[in-house]
Amino acid sequence: MKNRRKFNQCLVDVLLLLLIVLPMQLAAQTIHEEKSLYRDITVVQTGNRRCLIFNVHRGDRNQTCVNVNNHDELIFSYTKMSFAGLLLTPEPKKILIAGLGGGTLPLTFSDLFPDAVIDIVEVDQAVVNVAKDYFFFEENENMTVAVNDARVFIKRAGILGEKYDFIVLDAFGGDYIPEHLLTQEFLEEVKLVMAEDAVLVANTFSTSRFYDHESVTYQRVFNEFFNFKLPTSGNRIIIAQLDPLPPRGELVSRAQLLAPLLEKYGVPLLEYPNRLSTRVDWDMSRRVLTDQYAPANLLNN
Repeated sequence: MKNRRKFNQCLVDVLLLLLIVLPMQLAAQTIHEEKSLYRDITVVQTGNRRCLIFNVHRGDRNQTCVNVNNHDELIFSYTKMSFAGLLLTPEPKKILIAGLGGGTLPLTFSDLFPDAVIDIVEVDQAVVNVAKDYFFFEENENMTVAVNDARVFIKRAGILGEKYDFIVLDAFGGDYIPEHLLTQEFLEEVKLVMAEDAVLVANTFSTSRFYDHESVTYQRVFNEFFNFKLPTSGNRIIIAQLDPLPPRGELVSRAQLLAPLLEKYGVPLLEYPNRLSTRVDWDMSRRVLTDQYAPANLLNN
């Protein structure tokens, strides 16, 4: 009996020690901080998860998280959702990504399509440096970063006659997407660099003050588009193309073919076709965003 009490006491001591030590080990550690020309940048690590945080006015926001022990794993739902664009353009040859973050999206595309040319546009050199130093991002022969404003880059590409068959708009600055990347004029410029069978994938929020305005703006430029939302994410993905959208049966068939390729990244592609909706769930009377009427106007109302 005495030995049993001693054993139980040791067990209690061990459990108490674990309760003290484990939270200390799991507490987020800041491994890098800097102030760039555009934002405050912080890199934190909790266990195996390392995250890039942009310090903004309404609280810190994770831009990228990676599993340092499994670089293939995509952490965020919205990053996985971006690959729903493959249901429309399953074999992209030339990809444009506006917004680098930690680089997980272009790295995954590069892994999937090693022969594809991938142009990345990132306005902040500090973000490029952090992606390379802390998030395992590397440029290669086919994947390069241009440090530039996405609108300037796309405008110039249009003048030069460049065409892309997969375009991702994932540029966030401050609390939201830069307003000059939300307007009708900008989206018309994006159309000029879209190949005939290209797909546009735009990452926005599923709830925001601009949701209705964004939706009518995309509708004005592209007519019908897929509105992709998940209950597990605060983001919505807009998927548009120049041609009429494909029927659901075609999306299901492509998902079945592509799903095995995306399994290692944790992308549940088979679930996506039934989530792609063309239903109008926004106020159609809202004003289209233009270079003269952009989010700053809305915030000042």
